[in-house]
Amino acid sequence: MKTAVFGLLIPFFGTLLGAACVFFLKDHLKINLQRALTGFAAGVMVAASVWSLLVPAIEQSESLERLAFLPAFLGFWLGIGFLLLLDHVIPHLHMIIDQPEGPKSRLSRTVMMFLAVTLHNIPEGMAVGVVYAGLLNGSGRISAGDALALALGIAIQNFPEGAIVSMPLYAEGSSKQKAFWLGVLSGAVEPVFGFLTVIVAGLVVPAMPYLLSFAAGAMLYVVVEELIPEMSVGEHSNTGVVSFAVGFSLMMALDVALG
Repeated sequence: MKTAVFGLLIPFFGTLLGAACVFFLKDHLKINLQRALTGFAAGVMVAASVWSLLVPAIEQSESLERLAFLPAFLGFWLGIGFLLLLDHVIPHLHMIIDQPEGPKSRLSRTVMMFLAVTLHNIPEGMAVGVVYAGLLNGSGRISAGDALALALGIAIQNFPEGAIVSMPLYAEGSSKQKAFWLGVLSGAVEPVFGFLTVIVAGLVVPAMPYLLSFAAGAMLYVVVEELIPEMSVGEHSNTGVVSFAVGFSLMMALDVALG
């Protein structure tokens, strides 16, 4: 259990260190650097969704033979639907868009930017949680290396993510201390949802393939709806695409090397 607790906290430390960049860097990130960091995060999340979540979900359902894809298919669409619902019921503001999304609200721009990143981090926490749940209950052929690879991959992409949160908040007028703590708090939902997912998965072990693919669907929703547009914003540039490839290949290597 101690291994699981430590693993669930690893991604949070990545966010914390990234948010601390607000104390050492200038008051804003250059657009090419922001593209690179966002593209890298997207690449990690796509690779994690495939190798750490969807593939294990299908492997765990191999007893269904030709229908082995079905739990992963259904769970994937449940994850997409869950994030789509949150996108419509929670007021939030993405960094590259001036128009808020979700229901009308009088919340400040800073709070809505914070909510956007918090929304983004929920599926990442669930992904790490469900993998460690599989490790704890011995289901799904998930090894300690598999779980650690996913936790490290999410932590690596959380580092630039933490900077992408705290730096714009500081540029928007928040103090460095406030920008740092908002960046940290945005990542705090990951261990919270990770622990909740471990509990749920432990109670309903047969649902593991659905939970794995649910987390994959939710993460890919975030990538396509938020990260890819952000890494492509402004004048044409290949920076985001190259960084995406770096993040994807790094996460793929981690999963194979540690799995």
